[in-house]
Amino acid sequence: MPLTMYAASVPRFVHMLNNLSALLDKAQAHIDAKKLDPAALTAFRLFPDMFPLSRQVQVCCDLAKGAAARLGGVEVPKHEDTEQTIPELKARIAKTIAFISTIKPEQVDGSADKDITVKLGRQQYTFKGMQYLLNYVQPNFYFHATTVYNILRHNGVELGKKDFNGDF
Repeated sequence: MPLTMYAASVPRFVHMLNNLSALLDKAQAHIDAKKLDPAALTAFRLFPDMFPLSRQVQVCCDLAKGAAARLGGVEVPKHEDTEQTIPELKARIAKTIAFISTIKPEQVDGSADKDITVKLGRQQYTFKGMQYLLNYVQPNFYFHATTVYNILRHNGVELGKKDFNGDF
C-alpha cells in the first residue's frame, strides 16, 4: 500500500503532539519535584536568538494545524499564542489535536499536486502539496519538537529517546 498524503501528515502530527504533551507532563513533574519556577522552563531558550520553549510548542501546533487545514482545503484556525504555562501549552496541544483530528483522509489525499501558498515572514511562497508537507512542514515541525526536547533535557528533565518517539 503506498504512503498517502494523509498518512504522512495528520496521524504523524497527532502522534508527535501527544509525545510533546507527555514531555510537558515530565517537565511539570520535574518542576514540582525540584520546586522550580515554571517560567524557568517555559521561557528558556537554548540560545538568545532562538524561541523559548513556549513558542517552540506553539510553532509545532501552528505547523500541524496549518498543514492539515491547507492540505484538507479548510480554513486554518487562529490561535492567539498567549500560552505561557505548562497547562496552557498542553491545552494548546489538545486543541490542535482536536482540530486536526477532524480532517479526514479523503480531504488530504490527492493534495500532492495542489498549490499551497503561505506567507513566511514578509514573503509569500507557493508550493505543491507534497513539497509543502515534506520539504517545509515536516522538517520544521520536527525541528521545533526536537528543540522542546533539548530545552527540557538541558534543564535536567529526565527524558530519553523513547519519550521523544513515543510508542511505535
